[in-house]
Amino acid sequence: MTTSVPPLPSAGNRYRRRLRAPLAALCCALLLGGPAAATAAAAGPPPARAQARGTLVSAEKLYTLATPEAVVAELAAAGFGGDTVRHGVVAYRLVYRTVDVHGRPTTASGLFVLPLASERRLQPVSFAHGTGVHKDDSPSMQRARFVSAPVVAHAAAGAAGVAPDYLGMGTGPGLHPWMDIGSETTASLDMLRAARAFAPRTGHALERDVQVTGFSQGASAALGLGRALEAGEDRWFRLGALAPVSGAYDFGGTELPALFGGELHAKSGVVYAAYTLVAFNRLHPVYDSPYEVFDKDYAPEVEALFDGTHTGQQLMGGLPATVDALLTDHGRAVLEHPTGALAGALRTTDAVCTDWVPDAPVRLYMATGDEQAVTANTEECRSALRRNGVRAPVVDVGAVDHQESRHSGSNVAATPAIIRWFGALRGR
Repeated sequence: MTTSVPPLPSAGNRYRRRLRAPLAALCCALLLGGPAAATAAAAGPPPARAQARGTLVSAEKLYTLATPEAVVAELAAAGFGGDTVRHGVVAYRLVYRTVDVHGRPTTASGLFVLPLASERRLQPVSFAHGTGVHKDDSPSMQRARFVSAPVVAHAAAGAAGVAPDYLGMGTGPGLHPWMDIGSETTASLDMLRAARAFAPRTGHALERDVQVTGFSQGASAALGLGRALEAGEDRWFRLGALAPVSGAYDFGGTELPALFGGELHAKSGVVYAAYTLVAFNRLHPVYDSPYEVFDKDYAPEVEALFDGTHTGQQLMGGLPATVDALLTDHGRAVLEHPTGALAGALRTTDAVCTDWVPDAPVRLYMATGDEQAVTANTEECRSALRRNGVRAPVVDVGAVDHQESRHSGSNVAATPAIIRWFGALRGR
């Protein structure tokens, strides 16, 4: 259902106030499913002066879970527990202005979930989701399923849940620049700005301190957002706490070697290798023709599988069972020994834990035996932060499974633990 929303407040006033079951894949929860039947309700064009990053373009009320019991039932459908639920929730899709990987104006969408019968002023929790291949594998494109369940859970515990879909996902135009920390950061920060602009229409206001979390791909995105907030890139928001889950923080130095060392689930490794080459090549000169890096049986179709219109099931069916069957010798060499533009891009990706010193409290969550984002990534992140003088305890949630994936299970197990930690920091 859609609801109309009141006109946007003026820029001057604002600135004065200042499955879908997951499939195994690279450091993510790849999701089954096709397009969702959802149409955004435009709120009308914003005033000309407000055409800036984070400006709200439209808002659509997606659903209301009116009671805590209804929230618990929705979370259970996604495999999540409901022990931390205290409120019903209402969920909105926000479409907002942001920038693409080249800094050009574009739009993106995201999920904004608020607790019912709650205080007026709410602390925002930003959640960055794991990888999906279809545009609909995004928080704002479904109800409390796997990618949106943590957002709903945080809101049901009394926070304002904010989740970007990322560029090219949800209702956003174009292709998704996967594992591009820069665009994940801008999309996340601008989603917070849009949520702040929209919150007064619901009778709420967002506090300054943002508690930031994210799973898998979203773990690195969470670190990117945290770094931006600590650097003062927004005049209102600042970092309150940081709790990433099961990330590939050392993507080039740890995750790629683990793939070729047989440490990952075999089919996950295939998706991992394919998406790395395709996504990075869209932004950096990695190869001239897919035939250079992919076997001739897969080269004609592999790039199209990652165009945002194919489901996880189609992706898994369109790729071989082993990395050896997917890659040419040259393709394997490119990933095993990155050089040139790819090596440079991986240095940026691998710097999420190494090139800043967060003042806010940090905890790193992981699961024993993660078959997709190997746990050595987390140890590398902790060590990098320690070298900078930052104490970042590692919380091992144990050998947990969800849909036969220990990686996905880490998200399920870590979510209530993070909610409790964030709540303790808020004094609630």
